[in-house]
Amino acid sequence: MKEKITDSDQVAAHINKLETELAKIVETLRQVILSTDEEIGERIKWNNPSFYYIGKMKEFDPKEYKRDMIVMNLHKGRIMLVFPSGAKVNDKSGLLEGDYMDGRRITTFKDLNDVKEKQKALQRIIKDWLKLVDR
Repeated sequence: MKEKITDSDQVAAHINKLETELAKIVETLRQVILSTDEEIGERIKWNNPSFYYIGKMKEFDPKEYKRDMIVMNLHKGRIMLVFPSGAKVNDKSGLLEGDYMDGRRITTFKDLNDVKEKQKALQRIIKDWLKLVDR
C-alpha cells in the first residue's frame, strides 16, 4: 500500500524545488510562522505553502476561508505573504499593506535579513489574528 504524503511533507518538497536562496528565505518564514502557535497547520494551497488555523471553530461556510491565515505567493521570485482576512487585524507595525475590497492584506520580504527584521511584527500579527478566530 502506498504511503500518503503528509501536508508538511508536501510543503517541504515544494520548498526543496525552489532556487536555493529563495528556499532559505521561504523555509525561515515557514519556521517563524509555525513556531508562533501550536494551532497553526501548513499545506499546499493555490500551488504555494499556506498556513491555517487547525483548532476548533464555530461552523461556517467553507467559501469564507475563515481558517486560512497566510498564503505564500512566490510568483516570479518575489516573496509575498497574503493574509486573506488581514484587514481584521489592527496592525500598528505597518507590515500589512494594501487596501483590497475582499479584506486581504499583504507583506513582502526582500531577503533573509528582511525576514529577521520583520519577524517580531509578523508573529504579533499572527497572534492578533488568532485572537479573532470565532471558536
